[in-house]
Amino acid sequence: MFVDYVEILAASGKGGDGLVAFRREKYIPKGGPSGGDGGHGGSVIIRSSPGVQTLIDFRHRHHFRAENGQPGGANRRTGRSAEDLFILVPVGTVVREKGGAVLADLNRPGAEFPVARGGQGGWGNARFATSVRQAPRFARPGKPGEERQLVLELKLIADVGLVGYPNSGKSTLLSVISNSRPRIAPYPFTTLEPCLGLVKVPDGSSFVAADLPGLIEGAHQGRGLGDRFLRHIERTRFLLHLVDLSEAEPLERYRKIRRELVAYGCGLETKPELVVGTKLDLPEARRRAPAFKRELAREGRESLVICAVSGQGLESLLRSVAGRLRELGR
Repeated sequence: MFVDYVEILAASGKGGDGLVAFRREKYIPKGGPSGGDGGHGGSVIIRSSPGVQTLIDFRHRHHFRAENGQPGGANRRTGRSAEDLFILVPVGTVVREKGGAVLADLNRPGAEFPVARGGQGGWGNARFATSVRQAPRFARPGKPGEERQLVLELKLIADVGLVGYPNSGKSTLLSVISNSRPRIAPYPFTTLEPCLGLVKVPDGSSFVAADLPGLIEGAHQGRGLGDRFLRHIERTRFLLHLVDLSEAEPLERYRKIRRELVAYGCGLETKPELVVGTKLDLPEARRRAPAFKRELAREGRESLVICAVSGQGLESLLRSVAGRLRELGR
């Protein structure tokens, strides 16, 4: 199961208390202060890891607490500091304060962000000894840790995003051009979660493509699978907008999805795009293809027509995508 949104509680450890203690030695007032400092509490740190693909591990565990520091000991011994608690998340995870702003965007492997810092250990009474106050009978307690309610939101990182109406051929295309095996069936909303695939181009280059669940009118308001998956398009650098030419009024269907991208915002409407007419093996699609391309050309939009099942037009499509990625500085 693909999980891309979770809420967690992160709590760091309390610092250990300082100790009040005295040595028992002749000619030293009350034996001399010897209480040690407490150890520091453990911090909670979120780290991105290439080995983690989704947030599914957080479905049944929502509380993460680091250990407390140990109290100070006699003879000025410092208490043991607790180890930091690392929470591993997929690359591309955004960390937010619940109901607040973004704290970190972990968009590269190994990126870290401390979400809750451990409390400092308290000072033992040996720290407070002076020439005037030679036998202090007090120590400082450890400072409390932090506790934060957080939201973890995964946004896939891919070069190319496949968008369009449900059942427009996105999964079929990805299965043909990559090693990915998304679910394929002759009905809408077959794809219920994003799917990544590595695509190799005949010229030797490669790119990562993401098959995103189908969008419908009103998706930016949550209709269908809605804005839950629109956020994954934010990470892509280039869009392949697939349009089923066997359906009536394919140009209007294309424009409806474009309006959803504009309404969602976050820069989706400005992303470079190539419009791809699909299912060219069907008579209706072949009949509509010329008019479809002419209308898009009048609007200044680049388009291609393909048949993923037979492979027609796929080589031109891959070379075009690879060329556009190079232009974008890949």
